[in-house]
Amino acid sequence: MDSDLHQALDAVGPRLRVLRRQRETTLADLSAATGISVSTLSRLESGARRPTLEQLLPLARAHGVTLDDLVDAPPTGDPRVHLRPVTHHGMTMVPLTRRAGGIQAYKLVISAGNPRKEPDPQTHEGYEWLYVLNGRLRLVLGEQDLVLSPGEAAEFDTRVPHWFGVAGAEPVEFLSLFGRQGERAHLRARPKPRNPPGRPAER
Repeated sequence: MDSDLHQALDAVGPRLRVLRRQRETTLADLSAATGISVSTLSRLESGARRPTLEQLLPLARAHGVTLDDLVDAPPTGDPRVHLRPVTHHGMTMVPLTRRAGGIQAYKLVISAGNPRKEPDPQTHEGYEWLYVLNGRLRLVLGEQDLVLSPGEAAEFDTRVPHWFGVAGAEPVEFLSLFGRQGERAHLRARPKPRNPPGRPAER
């Protein structure tokens, strides 16, 4: 992990405390909203523990800020999109949306040699939709142990214990849409095929 990322993660703790106090939220309330224990939240705010990607996502969601805001990504007047990937323990997360609220989009890449070998299911408030671009994704969801291939998608309530990692020897690349409870992402219905030439439309 490079020094810039160390500094960014070290600065998250005080920012989390300020956000929580501004919203007059207790640690117990935040724990209920994110699924992260009160003791862990306290350690994160004090700087005694650095947050993981799995913790940053529900925390940003609970505070109504973007992931960039949480790690204090510098603003820019350049109209081009400057993605700020965050890499931790072999997983790279690239935020694709910058607005607070609504459905948040991320691109994730998990390297084949990452330490996420043994499932460690977590829970938090929200609803998630995954779509695999390349490689094979292992998804442990409650009692189910699934493998998704390119072009396959899954959606689930994040209050169900879940974990994902690489399935196989190749890295996996996938998209994640994450929203509040009740916000679900659906694939757009395919248009009906046109009638062949010379064949009247069905009525």
